Amino acid sequence: MPLTLVDETNEALPVWLAETGGLDALPEAARAWARVSRFTAEAGSVLIVPGQDGRPAGAVLGLGKADHRGGAAEWRGLLAGALAGKLPDGEWRFAKEPATIDRDVATLALLLGQYRFARYRSGAKGDDAQPQIRFQAPDAIDRAELAAVADAVFLARDLINTPANDMGPAELEAAARSLAQRFGAAVETIEGDELLVRNFPMIHAVGRASASAPRLIDLTWGKPSDPKVTLVGKGVIFDTGGLDIKPASGMLLMKKDMGGAANVLALAQMVMARGLAVRLRVLIPAVENAISGSAFRPGDILTSRKGKTVEIGNTDAEGRLVLADALALADEEAPEMLIDMATLTGAARVALGPDLPPFYTEDDGFAAELAAASRRVADPLWRMPLWQPYAANLSSKIADTNNVTSDAFAGSVTAALFLQGFVEKAAVWAHLDVFGWRPKPGPTGPVGGEAQGVRALYEVLKQRYPGAPI
Repeated sequence: MPLTLVDETNEALPVWLAETGGLDALPEAARAWARVSRFTAEAGSVLIVPGQDGRPAGAVLGLGKADHRGGAAEWRGLLAGALAGKLPDGEWRFAKEPATIDRDVATLALLLGQYRFARYRSGAKGDDAQPQIRFQAPDAIDRAELAAVADAVFLARDLINTPANDMGPAELEAAARSLAQRFGAAVETIEGDELLVRNFPMIHAVGRASASAPRLIDLTWGKPSDPKVTLVGKGVIFDTGGLDIKPASGMLLMKKDMGGAANVLALAQMVMARGLAVRLRVLIPAVENAISGSAFRPGDILTSRKGKTVEIGNTDAEGRLVLADALALADEEAPEMLIDMATLTGAARVALGPDLPPFYTEDDGFAAELAAASRRVADPLWRMPLWQPYAANLSSKIADTNNVTSDAFAGSVTAALFLQGFVEKAAVWAHLDVFGWRPKPGPTGPVGGEAQGVRALYEVLKQRYPGAPI
């Protein structure tokens, strides 16, 4: 990797932290160079300070304006990721123990900021195209733990960034099997018409129009006697919208519609790497929502695994259909915790934007844990309400429910309510409506696939079910 964390060394050059308007706190030479360079310490900016011999003598990381609100140190810690892409070759360290940023978050940000997706680029690739940076980790940092978390995030990013011609249902299954082999997990797959035999009719209906057979991927790991934690991830590898076809502009990013699956695989990797005391199950309905003579249609009535009938009001609301069958299966064994993740609605982006995924749960205790973990590890999430009166908007005149409402209101909420109707026995259920994509480059990564919410969820799981240190 182009950036590695190292032990203390006398050769490391200092990285000073500076807030906007706070350049006076820098050493004299760095302060003078900053002023000559008109460096204003904007958030995420980096200034290389030259020495007398022309080589770097240090660097300054801009933190932006001072922010004394609660949690500011954690969120500002992410700015350290900018160093991974802007420091030259060599050994570096923070000039002093960071006080204005969270050092754990900052160290993880350094690792995350080095990510590049170079699979399809000719010429210089990967590590060859980036400086080789060795960064001295702050004291008492668990480097192995942070490296494992970063590696899992990179897995999610790689899976989402891979286009659908190389990431179909079979390839997504292969990724799950590769992860399972690495940690000694078991995988079972139900594929094609066997889905009908095994009673997963909605997964089959959504995926049957594709040349790539739909499937349900079922990964299990851990002791059967440990608390059951089940993760369900939407694995729609490409979404045309079906017969309710999307416009061309609406399909451009649809390779990311398996972002929920990528995220739960990343979370599963964190759990298994840490050896948490859980019996982990990961369910991924992997399908392509394609168009052909066998595509499911608006107005069709589908009978779900749970027995509930669903009228299809829109074929472009397919993700909730495949999730419903997978959730019904997961719920049958009454897990202690059931979490689903999906790139489910545009309404969530309208409400909260691309960087702040909503989560839904009726368990106030779990919601408080997750919100606190989100702030602690700087992994943004925001609780939204399961507003039950809106469930009536999913009514159908001829079936138990419709898959969409007849109006355009509260789309993320009603999608969550639809899913809730397939969960009864789980002690805790939560739904995360993620975007799975970074639309603008930032300190911790370029434009492209993104893991969202998984670090916060992992933090909660670590607290509830601690395992052996990595």
